[in-house]
Amino acid sequence: MISLKGQFLVAMPEMGDERFRDSVIYLVGHSDEGAMGLVVNQSVEDMRFADILEELELGETAELIRVPERVRNREVLRGGPVQRGRGFVLHSPDYYRDGNSYSVSDEICLTATLDVLRAMAFGNAPSDAVFALGYCGWSPGQLEGEIQGNGWLTVPFSRDLLFKTPIDKRYDVALGRLGITRASLSSVSGRA
Repeated sequence: MISLKGQFLVAMPEMGDERFRDSVIYLVGHSDEGAMGLVVNQSVEDMRFADILEELELGETAELIRVPERVRNREVLRGGPVQRGRGFVLHSPDYYRDGNSYSVSDEICLTATLDVLRAMAFGNAPSDAVFALGYCGWSPGQLEGEIQGNGWLTVPFSRDLLFKTPIDKRYDVALGRLGITRASLSSVSGRA
């Protein structure tokens, strides 16, 4: 099997599962044992990074007030329907911590411990990072079946797409990386 780890999945228009309509997912793992990814283009409504810091009590009130506005207002992504209360940070490798961080590729790491949230709030943060609640998971062969059934397109990794592109533009930008638009997508696939 060819692993899609480190690539994006882009939902096709006829995606049968409403939870994934118009979604872009970054795959952090893909093997014979299944796949795991994070939706990177849907934010949690009415929630910001400061809310997470306060809820987890990651600093004293006086400390939290001094967190820069751009950090406080960082969007929280809806990473997926599995374990929606668990947080994950996709980040640049300049923050890698042995035992806590998982290297997805040379350019991206995943950390799911509180230390990365503290670093993002109070200094020593990775140069690029996105925070998500929950994740997407596929059992062995499930993702391959969904791709074969025309549920997903695969898009090569782009650091700009993950970290620089505004969240609400990521779907269209991902399609553009394949040279297509929403209008040119068809829900019908051919077989040769």
